[in-house]
Amino acid sequence: MNATAALETKLRAYYITAVSGVLFALIGFSYNAWRLEVSEDNSNVRTAAFAVLNELAELEQLIYHAHYDRIDTSARTGWVKVGLIVDLSDLISTPVHQQALLLRQSWQQRWQTFTNDQVATNQLVDAIDSVRREIKQKLSELS
Repeated sequence: MNATAALETKLRAYYITAVSGVLFALIGFSYNAWRLEVSEDNSNVRTAAFAVLNELAELEQLIYHAHYDRIDTSARTGWVKVGLIVDLSDLISTPVHQQALLLRQSWQQRWQTFTNDQVATNQLVDAIDSVRREIKQKLSELS
């Protein structure tokens, strides 16, 4: 083997090594960027989910105070909470958003009567529980 052939063999090995290194770096960078994107999306879903869970608890407390404790509460407070729940639910998932829309519909039909109507109170709490269940389902699916 002459010197030119040996040099060509070494250069070929260096080229293959360099191209392989660039290829592995590109694959690694692409995976890392994808993983960061997924992590950020999951973080946004978790943040919205916990905010909705807090609002659901506060709405449920408002309902219980008005119905059982006969504490005078403002319906506007309930409307604001329901509106925020609907808005944030869209950031979590479609099934959560659908349940939140059903909660808003239930609130719309019952906000004037739930203070004196046990059935209306139970239906509102059931609607809250449905949203809560969907949120827990979505949180358990996150990676």
